[in-house]
Amino acid sequence: MRHAPPPQGHTSTRRLPCHRTALGFTLIELVVALAVMAILATWAVPGFQAQAARQEVTSDVMRLKTALAMARNAAITRRTPVVVCPLDGNTSATCSNGNDWTRPLLIKPWNDADAPALRILADGEVDSITYREDRPVRFTALGRASGYNGTFRICGRRGNAARVIVSNFGRVRVESGADC
Repeated sequence: MRHAPPPQGHTSTRRLPCHRTALGFTLIELVVALAVMAILATWAVPGFQAQAARQEVTSDVMRLKTALAMARNAAITRRTPVVVCPLDGNTSATCSNGNDWTRPLLIKPWNDADAPALRILADGEVDSITYREDRPVRFTALGRASGYNGTFRICGRRGNAARVIVSNFGRVRVESGADC
């Protein structure tokens, strides 16, 4: 038996069967997902921390190599001695008296105390950068660092370290690992 359609303007009170669908996660699914995320996090976080520590050392090696190369090139093109040293925190263009090479690096002409800085590079990210004594690195007009050669020791977190070696000829090379 068929029902006649309702007259116009009249709504049917008869309901059609509806199917319930799940719109979220169950508690078990959430717990399993959180457990998987916790396992992945405990596996990945130490690797990320080790990578960040290696990256800090690499960044400071590049910062130091850049400063030394810029100073050497400036000495050759200007035909005057140029120095690289840690910047003194109190003044704008003076070398620091200490041996803290993590400070911003100053590149300036050697003999002219009133000369403005040629370049100042940002401070370092590692725990320590040491160079012999408290001497700056000076490049002659020929680009040599004679008498000012030595080794920078860059010590970062988690035992990451590197050495930047400046020869008497002004050339720079890098060795991984250092005694920190």
